[in-house]
Amino acid sequence: MEQEQHKDVSAPILVAHHDAKVQQDLSHRIEFLGYTTTTLADLRDMPGESRAITAIVADAKHYEDLSASPGVSLRELLLSTPVLMLDEQDQRPLPRGSAPLWPVDVPLKRARLAHLLMQAKRYRGRQRRQRLTGDSMCIAKVRHAIEQVAAFDTNVLITGESGTGKELVARTIHDLSDRRDAPFVPVNCGAIPEDLLESELFGHEKGAFTGAVATRKGRFELAEGGTIFLDEIGDMAMPMQVKLLRVLQERCFERVGSGVTRKANVRVVAATHRDLPEAVAEGDFREDLFYRLNVFPIAMPPLRKRLEDIPRLLKELVSGYDTTSGKTLRLQSCALQALAQYRWPGNVRELGNLVERLAILHPTGVIRLSDLPAKYRQGIDEQTLAEPVTSLPEHGIVLKDHLRQLERSLIDTALARSDGVVAKAARLLQIRRTTLVEKLRVA
Repeated sequence: MEQEQHKDVSAPILVAHHDAKVQQDLSHRIEFLGYTTTTLADLRDMPGESRAITAIVADAKHYEDLSASPGVSLRELLLSTPVLMLDEQDQRPLPRGSAPLWPVDVPLKRARLAHLLMQAKRYRGRQRRQRLTGDSMCIAKVRHAIEQVAAFDTNVLITGESGTGKELVARTIHDLSDRRDAPFVPVNCGAIPEDLLESELFGHEKGAFTGAVATRKGRFELAEGGTIFLDEIGDMAMPMQVKLLRVLQERCFERVGSGVTRKANVRVVAATHRDLPEAVAEGDFREDLFYRLNVFPIAMPPLRKRLEDIPRLLKELVSGYDTTSGKTLRLQSCALQALAQYRWPGNVRELGNLVERLAILHPTGVIRLSDLPAKYRQGIDEQTLAEPVTSLPEHGIVLKDHLRQLERSLIDTALARSDGVVAKAARLLQIRRTTLVEKLRVA
């Protein structure tokens, strides 16, 4: 008889089937392969921040029920999670997310099931680096703003420093909107030369300019019915701002070299790291364009303003990397504390790059304070971050420093037990959430 595999430490597999006996049988098969499972009923009882799922195994009816569930958390789950769709000759049209949907023949074959679950685990590992993660108040406000505006075609302007995740916000708005089955087309306005940007956005006809050897569609045409994301809009030259304003006002455009007016059924989401009101005051950005774009503003906070999210962010990021030894990255307490005190000028992008670097350099999967690059350890004394002493040394101790060290150790333990969820950690410590957040800020 085959031996049951070791339990996988990944998030569970959601099993949803209209027949309770079949659902139970599916759960047993999946658990025999080493995974944990949950059901749709259990999922709805879970807090939103805990809804981490590796894959969904469902029949058409329950998949449709999940897609119709109210609330941004369940819809985000559906859009970002691979689905193993049980083929039961049900030909109804199904809503599609951005994640893969794989048909599975019934009766199930063990090898096929194991292969698809492993594929789903790998997909989730890659995608998890692209989630809006955190429990801080400022991220909660961003999530609420996304939920409010997603269902409308309103223009959205996302502001924030480089690396804060502005494109992620734009993609989430698109994925939660009625346009989610149409294209999402990103354009970095600052990376395209000024003389080529008009052609990139609106397309051109053959012979319109030197080098135009064929007719080409622009990004607005490619995004028809969907969303165009104009990143770094603040770097757009003034002549292009005039042409973009016309598109926003009249919802039409012409290809370069063409007199034919084309309609633009496209939602516009823009982003910038610049202070646009200041740019308007200095004459570098059109005031009328600013107000056209700034119908619904969303401000992404820098990572230094939400340091309490770092444990959750790290948990999400490190679990996306398997080392060469087959182990998941793990940061020792000293290393985690050092990262929580760093100011992160590169924001979440810098954190993600660091985790990727550590995964390459440390195949054992265990990251110590000494393994961090020097700039993340500046002003950090490894001895002060060690476990607190439990008896009075002969030479004595600095009581204030020792108590601060003990408090930090207990906070780290509470965060680890609660998977980085600050509210749960605060309950374990029997203090208010705001008090714990403040302690994390000044630590």
